[in-house]
Amino acid sequence: MTDPKQWQSIEAAAVLFFLLQAVRVLFSVLFGLIYDTIFAGRVSFIVTALAVVVTFLVFLIPAIVPRRHGRGFPRWLAALVFLARVPLTVDHPTVRLVSGLVLIAAAMVYLTLRLRYTPLSVPNWLILALLGDQLVRALGHTYDITLRSGWVLWQGLLSLGLLGLTLLLHRRGPSHEVAPQYRVELGDGLAIGALLFLETALLAFPNALARWSGGLVSGSRAYGFLAPALFLVTGLPLGRLSRRLTERLVNFLWPMGGVLFIAALLLSLIVGRMASGPLSAGALLLAQWLGLLAIPYALADCPVEEKERTGRALALGGLFFVVLHFAYAFTFTYPYTLPFFRGMGLPILLLAALVTALPTMGGAAFGDVEALRIRHSLGQVLAFAALGLLIAWVARPPRLVSPSPGERVRAATYNIHYGYDTHWRYRLEAMAQALEENEVEVVFLQEVDAARITSYGVDNALWLGRRLGMQVVYQPTLEQLSGIALLSRWPVEAADGAWLTSALEQTAIVHARLRVGERELDAYGVWLGLTEEERIRQIEEALTFIGKAEPALFGGDLNSPPDSPVYRRLEAAGFVDPFRQLGLEPAPTDPSESPEKRIDYVWLRGLVPGEAYVPETTASDHRPVVVEARWP
Repeated sequence: MTDPKQWQSIEAAAVLFFLLQAVRVLFSVLFGLIYDTIFAGRVSFIVTALAVVVTFLVFLIPAIVPRRHGRGFPRWLAALVFLARVPLTVDHPTVRLVSGLVLIAAAMVYLTLRLRYTPLSVPNWLILALLGDQLVRALGHTYDITLRSGWVLWQGLLSLGLLGLTLLLHRRGPSHEVAPQYRVELGDGLAIGALLFLETALLAFPNALARWSGGLVSGSRAYGFLAPALFLVTGLPLGRLSRRLTERLVNFLWPMGGVLFIAALLLSLIVGRMASGPLSAGALLLAQWLGLLAIPYALADCPVEEKERTGRALALGGLFFVVLHFAYAFTFTYPYTLPFFRGMGLPILLLAALVTALPTMGGAAFGDVEALRIRHSLGQVLAFAALGLLIAWVARPPRLVSPSPGERVRAATYNIHYGYDTHWRYRLEAMAQALEENEVEVVFLQEVDAARITSYGVDNALWLGRRLGMQVVYQPTLEQLSGIALLSRWPVEAADGAWLTSALEQTAIVHARLRVGERELDAYGVWLGLTEEERIRQIEEALTFIGKAEPALFGGDLNSPPDSPVYRRLEAAGFVDPFRQLGLEPAPTDPSESPEKRIDYVWLRGLVPGEAYVPETTASDHRPVVVEARWP
């Protein structure tokens, strides 16, 4: 390939693709730093504050990009992005923090330059980047295959290939400085930042859409549909028909067209959150389509003037992007940060959607723009369709095979710490191996993220379920994207759940009725709050929810030692602690390295304990508890 325009598109899409990955990595590492500063005291406040300040600065760096520069400047920025992407794969927080900051800084400067010279191509490049990002996450069942340690060598080869092509195929331009040709206004910069937030917080993640629209046990089926559907909808704005239809509708109805466009985007998010099933899924897919169609309105009709403000506009958008993400993070961590943000997730998303769509109030965006009139070859269309089919095949719900029924059931509880170990290395595979090696058939999970940017956008329960061949019952507690889960090798006949009254972080109980051969077994998973007053109230609500169910398993992180009121209340309700019943010395579970506290349990009622132990694994910040129960 020797066409410089074609290569520039590949180069720019690759830069934006790596930018999306670096953003996920950066916010995941920052989450660990802030968590350790607030809860564990392992990281000083100064170190964390410095990391946060530098994060804001790298998104503000476009403000200082010079208006004139050498012709080769974008080429060297792309090269820096490609090189910085290699260490981003290394699962070490410090390495990822430094490489992520470098990559984002270079990519933001690169994006500033591209907005100055070819702004109308930026939406196309962003869509290509989003498609690539969805592909690598779908291939890993929501866990980006290119962010795993085994990918380092392949990433090195890919980055070197991109670097070589950048250096070889860029035509040598004049050596004199180059002046900007277009400008981006401040409001348009805000729209870009708002759209990037919507994409990285919700709309570009099929697992997030599945958790918003799916029920307790339908998440895997919803994901199997939404992964290819979202890929298709994300790619639609690349087509002329999609853009021309939007242009004609908005311009025909102008000046009300922009208002209707904004209303449609906001309404689609509201319906996506308030409804469920196909209606919710369809509304969220519509929101993705409308959001991507809005950005060309921010970049059309922008010839340069004497006061070119593209750098400051993008810096403002970057600042807005970071502020939105921090505000959205507070909706999950409100008990420990700002209580005002409890339940504010949807309003924050609606604010971002409003800012994204405001440029449509200006009228025409597509009609007279030759750069947006894309003609796709048959090969490109077929390649896009093939990738969509590949995602559909990979994301399809797995066929689960139940174990042969016997006289025992092996159950476990595991606080998986959002997929991290104590040192904030992402260890989902090690957790899966621990459960697999101990032949667990039912497991209760706590601190389960479903699509948060602070845990790489991975759906913990879905990934573990597919890795272990287990059915998933997910009970959300925070913004539909964090909660608890129950995984089972046995068929789930019915499932339900309920929130428990929580003044601090919202907690819940989840239930599944399992078919174990010819028998039925009720399994209940729970996570209780951090104060004794809350736990006493919550265990009463949990026991009311359970009722007289028997035989039953009850497991979770109770945040209560054996001499607590919660422990005594469970004994009074007829539940049995297998360790005490078997005369075993109870093993502590928290922290996983040199554990001191016993706060994780699996209780039995109507079953006979046969074995109980705590595996010595440090994959999470808690150790799991494994219990073998026999039928009476």
